[in-house]
Amino acid sequence: MNLVLPAPADIGVDMIGVPKDIDVELDIRLEAVMEGVLVTGTARTPLRGECARCLEPVTSQTEVNFQELFFYSAEDAAEDDSLLDGDLLDLEPTFRDAVVLTLPLSPVCSEDCAGLCVECGIRLADAEPGHKHEVVDARWAKLQGLIPEHNNDQES
Repeated sequence: MNLVLPAPADIGVDMIGVPKDIDVELDIRLEAVMEGVLVTGTARTPLRGECARCLEPVTSQTEVNFQELFFYSAEDAAEDDSLLDGDLLDLEPTFRDAVVLTLPLSPVCSEDCAGLCVECGIRLADAEPGHKHEVVDARWAKLQGLIPEHNNDQES
């Protein structure tokens, strides 16, 4: 059975996730077994977030596989198992677990993303070649004025 359903809220990690109400394509197979209903499926959904290195927007898509047994009665199920509610079954926790486990903790816009300059915060991909800042150690800064640029005291 193929379905397209809106995504529930709050599926993701800090840097990337599934936007709320975006279309999720589900391909589901339901099988009656002795204990209940075995649900096997695949979900395809877009992802949105930001690059962990340069904070630029990141978009991608993920496809996850899942399988869950929904028990007919609480007597057959353990404490953590899913139960059928009459003729209804709730796939959201199964979908959420499957998607979150596949998400990168530090998504990047490209594998060669250089990130941000630690001194000025400019995106290094947008900076001029050779972008750098002169770093003066504060402990030695006062001594810089004591030595002239060209030492004329030396005799050749």
